[in-house]
Amino acid sequence: MEGVFALFFIFSNLLLIPHPSSSFPLCTNSEAPLTLNTTLKFCSYNGSSCCNSTEDSQLQKQFEAMNISDPSCASLLQSVLCARCDPFSAKLFTIDSVPRTVPILCNSTVSTNSSQSNQATNDFCSKAWDKCQNVSILNSPFAPSLQRQAGAPVNSNFTKLTELWQSKTDFCNAFGGASTNELVCYDGEPVTLNKTGTPSAPHGLCLEKIGNGSYLDMVAHPDGSNRAFFSNQPGKIWLATIPEVGSGRTLELDESNPFIDLTDVVHFDTTFGMMGIAFHPNFVQNGRFFASFNCDKVTSPGCAGRCSCNSDVNCDPSNLGSDNGAQPCQYQSVIAEYTANNSATQPSSAENANPSEVRRIFTMGLPFTSQHGGQILFGPRDGYLYFMMGDGGGGGDPYNFAQNKKSVLGKIMRLDVDNIPSAAEINRLNLWGNYSIPKDNPFSLDEELLPEIWAYGLRNPWRCSFDSERPSYFMCGDVGQDLYEEVDIISKGGNYGWRVYEGPYLFNPTSSPGGNTSANSISPIFPVMGYNHSEVNNETGSASIMGGYFYRSNTDPCMYGRYLYADLYGGAIWAATENPENSGNFSTSSIPFGCARDSPIQCTTVPESALAALGYIYSFGQDNSKEIYLLTSSGVYRVVPPSRCNYTCSKENVTAVSSPSPTSQPPSRANQLSPTKVLLSALLLLFLAVA
Repeated sequence: MEGVFALFFIFSNLLLIPHPSSSFPLCTNSEAPLTLNTTLKFCSYNGSSCCNSTEDSQLQKQFEAMNISDPSCASLLQSVLCARCDPFSAKLFTIDSVPRTVPILCNSTVSTNSSQSNQATNDFCSKAWDKCQNVSILNSPFAPSLQRQAGAPVNSNFTKLTELWQSKTDFCNAFGGASTNELVCYDGEPVTLNKTGTPSAPHGLCLEKIGNGSYLDMVAHPDGSNRAFFSNQPGKIWLATIPEVGSGRTLELDESNPFIDLTDVVHFDTTFGMMGIAFHPNFVQNGRFFASFNCDKVTSPGCAGRCSCNSDVNCDPSNLGSDNGAQPCQYQSVIAEYTANNSATQPSSAENANPSEVRRIFTMGLPFTSQHGGQILFGPRDGYLYFMMGDGGGGGDPYNFAQNKKSVLGKIMRLDVDNIPSAAEINRLNLWGNYSIPKDNPFSLDEELLPEIWAYGLRNPWRCSFDSERPSYFMCGDVGQDLYEEVDIISKGGNYGWRVYEGPYLFNPTSSPGGNTSANSISPIFPVMGYNHSEVNNETGSASIMGGYFYRSNTDPCMYGRYLYADLYGGAIWAATENPENSGNFSTSSIPFGCARDSPIQCTTVPESALAALGYIYSFGQDNSKEIYLLTSSGVYRVVPPSRCNYTCSKENVTAVSSPSPTSQPPSRANQLSPTKVLLSALLLLFLAVA
């Protein structure tokens, strides 16, 4: 029997090894907590919870069935059961993907650098033992089957802790734990994290210009080298070599020799073009990569897909009317697969790819000519393809597509492109192309959702990224309508509110032929950061968010761990700091930025004005060294050590940075844009403007 206990203690301690993932509010089903309209009756959670009223009632029935005679033990067991409703329940009940029957009970005997409040003085695990050790509990959550086999009473499901555990120490070795940066523990109350005080914002972001081209997307080469792919809106992809920071060299990219040229199939216009590229996680072996673009069925015979306005979503295309002279669903959103397998002995060494399409992964007709997103990227953990789709346009999402669970508009989709079903299976499932559905997509929990959907209630997600250190932080910028630009942490099955809400504000549509969704019928997940349009000072009077990345390079140590994002029009850049770490609570500040005086490509100082900074900021990029890039209408910029712009960073080792010439001019703010370049830039990315 002692051997069995020892084996279980080893297993239990293995469970308590911290997992290097997030602790931001997340439920055990991987969904974000619900926003409650009323307080739960049994578990007393309010505001935010992982339980609805039905689940609250189920927990109450489970508790009553335990038939606990001692009131103090009963009260403690009620709180332990109700921890299922805690907004941090995913971390309380799951360690290294192993589910637990009870949460991790705070144990002050465990040495820790705890960030959870009261952890240093609260020993909830000892309290549980002291109050319940000799109390009979029917079907006790502390009595897993292993203990029953090890000697618990066989003629009764009533057990006492002393029948299962030799001592308090043994009990707390199995069920106790401490709060760390990766782990939270339960102390009898809803989990709260201590704030350490908001760190001061960096003094400035220093950039160097390494390229003159204008690109819409950047993807690091999957082989881990210093190469990356850059794509533009008309439909070309280039393979470039990136110089080391501080080398004084520029981006090695031959504009005359693209990696692949898809301009013959891509429909390029102010609101259309190639929207995203993604390279298979095993590209080095299989050479597979994907392009997301728009086509025109009037001019391209191969551009034919089902209209997103159809009987499935109670939408009649004949009622849409014309949009900028276009027929409804004349323009299509496409994901196509290509290969670099035949152009080199190994795909990783390929410098060109075959422009012939391998297969059409997805094709869908668009109801209007704006708000159709189009970014694609592979999940770093699951290897599935995520597809960001806007609400389809029309101004205020008049057909309420974003809230319609049978529409893929206003959604983030999650597709399996490694297991291609047969044509018969595709038709049976009414899929949009050649892909299969991951079994753990949210439809498995909500049968009303289309199986492709991972998250919904988005207006126009523009630039999403997974944190390279914490892949569960899936961040997306979502373009607003009239008032607010937002950044969301995307979670499984999450509803991000549009068009019931625009950011944190209720939205009142001017036209609703597709019907409305009431605010009290949904549990929206509100943005973790963002800005009002009034906060952006520019000549256009518009605002459009560019989602970015968590900064994970040591080049600027004062920027490390902050999430960077920007506005398309205003030349404004924000840095967001999470406090406490892993809490999902962010504070943001607009940060000044300048161009290094020794930039490989000169950055000219210009007067302060709307487009005086970098021109239009189209997107962010990240290379294999975790360096961050800005893709703008005036060129490609990279974040460099702050001292090169005379910005102060106490964490920077200035001696390791090349000193600028003492005769250099003060840090420049950006490249001056000629009137011609401004006009061309405006044509390139007006698809992100508010409808």
